[in-house]
Amino acid sequence: MSYLTIVIDLNPNLFRIGPFLITWHGVFAVLGILAAARLGLWLLEKDGVDISRAADGVAWMVVLGLVGARLLYVWENFRLFAGGQLLRVFALTEGGISQWGGLFGAMVGAYIWARRSRISYWKILDAAGAAGMIGVAVGRIGDVINGEHHGTPTNLPWGVEYVNAATLGEPGKVVHPEVAYEMILCLALLAGLLPFHQRLKARLPDGVVGLIYGGLYATGRFFLSFLRTDPSIFLGLRQAQLASLLMVLLAVVGIPLLIRWARAKREPVSAPA
Repeated sequence: MSYLTIVIDLNPNLFRIGPFLITWHGVFAVLGILAAARLGLWLLEKDGVDISRAADGVAWMVVLGLVGARLLYVWENFRLFAGGQLLRVFALTEGGISQWGGLFGAMVGAYIWARRSRISYWKILDAAGAAGMIGVAVGRIGDVINGEHHGTPTNLPWGVEYVNAATLGEPGKVVHPEVAYEMILCLALLAGLLPFHQRLKARLPDGVVGLIYGGLYATGRFFLSFLRTDPSIFLGLRQAQLASLLMVLLAVVGIPLLIRWARAKREPVSAPA
């Protein structure tokens, strides 16, 4: 074991309240949601959006985000819920959510909020780009503690080893702290883009900034997923990589379309001769 190896000897479970198990994963998931909501609403307000009824939008995004996160996780790990374990699908406090399912679910929730409140969906998407990064970064702290997402073994000078008896990690193995890499990726994107958020908004059509966040994160996540032991789903790729490719495709197709539509709206229509 290298002297740079981080040994984590934390019980992933905090305490139990009746039938509910409170875990580090659940605590930081909630904190991540709160941080994302706060940053997102702040950016929306700076973009001139009336956030007086923002509670409705946050509720839609959180609920559908949680539903999407759990459904995608259950789909990927359906064997864990077979054989009389179906009710465990609702045991959200025990962990087991898909980050990409949560992000896509929140995007659907944002669309519903936009339609109900007559707010520009693209403005919400711009704010959600940065908000999603802080939300994932904070939420990943819980994943680092519980070891749920298994990294591949590493021969690098650094790594992480889980030794607690209750850990969800793999005791005795020094592995890549892949979820910590994801956290660093999110914070790096925030540090690189958030200070220029308003300048980018002034130069680019609504929606482009949000797709830039999503596309860059998805690109990094695609390559980082090679450092996980998740099972392959299609063509040797993991579920997270397929979702990442979908997000990259949305960004690559969506950004030029939004720019073209914005230019078309600005161009004067010639009167017929």
